[in-house]
Amino acid sequence: MQKSILITGSSTGIGRDACETFAARDWTVFAGCRKPEDAVALTELGLTGVHLDYEDPASIDRAVDLVLAETGGRLDALFNNGAYAIPGPLEDLSRDAMTAIFNANFLGWHDLTVRLIPAMRAEGRGRIVNCSSILGFMSPPYRGAYSATKYAVEAWSDALRIEMKKTGIHVSLIEPGPIATDFRKNAIREFEKWVNWERSPRVEAYRNGLLQRLREGSQKSPFQLPPSAVTRKLIHAVEAPRPKSRYYVTTPTYLGDAARRLLPTPLLDRILARS
Repeated sequence: MQKSILITGSSTGIGRDACETFAARDWTVFAGCRKPEDAVALTELGLTGVHLDYEDPASIDRAVDLVLAETGGRLDALFNNGAYAIPGPLEDLSRDAMTAIFNANFLGWHDLTVRLIPAMRAEGRGRIVNCSSILGFMSPPYRGAYSATKYAVEAWSDALRIEMKKTGIHVSLIEPGPIATDFRKNAIREFEKWVNWERSPRVEAYRNGLLQRLREGSQKSPFQLPPSAVTRKLIHAVEAPRPKSRYYVTTPTYLGDAARRLLPTPLLDRILARS
């Protein structure tokens, strides 16, 4: 029987590449998209587009019902991927901003995942892969909101992996560094939506370079890789007999992991402040 996978955040970038690659590998691919029109566009390309907005519980319910109806109540793999950032100093982010990003980057993931686990339990197998980040274990300045959601994903995934032992359900984390996607463009849109920098106590810092720094992010990194680098790790996570608990992607992720374990906190803080 053809295997099936639900991939979220599928309209562009990592999710889009994963959808196209798994479809080419003869998987039944459900491409979750935050915008209904993007789901329609992917369906027209031959995928099964699904409207799935992590911030909208009703859309999660509808997506789960659709996927399980189409697969006869079974799903082989779930790739939680859709997420966004709100860059900026934490003191400039409201409770509403933090609530929104946690709903999109973490709480919605939990909601979707626990809705699908019963189907995997019934089959005695399944793969749950969560796309974290280097910022899931290192938190540089002005990325605190996004890092907080990814730290939550890391802890949640670790606990879930242990809890799912002996059920046949494997849980893995993919931890990319800089990837060539529209992530930066989307982050700037969220910054402009949530941050009134002209009323910030850091207004001079914004004018003297912080705005430019936030807008550029890691887009000029020499270590940036294409989305296919993430997809290669995802293939192993869902197809290998013994998937890994963690998959690092990009040189900065490997270096960051070594740095956080080996360097004293004051030195690591100085490095992150310049990153």
